[in-house]
Amino acid sequence: MNIYATVKSIGKRKPSLMKKEYNLASKPNTLKELLTEVVVAQVKLYNERAEESQLIPFLTKEDIEARGTEGKVAFGTRYDERQADEAAAVHTALLAFEDGLYRVFIGDEEVTGLETEIDILDGADITFIKFTMLAGRLW
Repeated sequence: MNIYATVKSIGKRKPSLMKKEYNLASKPNTLKELLTEVVVAQVKLYNERAEESQLIPFLTKEDIEARGTEGKVAFGTRYDERQADEAAAVHTALLAFEDGLYRVFIGDEEVTGLETEIDILDGADITFIKFTMLAGRLW
């Protein structure tokens, strides 16, 4: 099952919204299952990227242009060789949702609970809105 996820951070200056395609192993029935599937896919990509290190890194013109549209041109080198822990990442993502650090919309409808039943179709658009903590002082 394929879905398209868009991530938006409220506190970012650049309003860059990029859709990413995710191929889910199974159809999720609840928001918790959906978040778990997406986090597992991201951890897998992160861990695979660490294994694909080049001896002498370089960027092609296409790489520079693609990364420029994302807002940061870099080699993508990871200096920490540790692998991400899938279970810890899932736990953190679910806890962050419960704490209200981000919201999830499927189409135009907000999903408010982890155990909320969802009917997600192949090719569905999912939006994650991350909230930013503001720092400042009161006068």
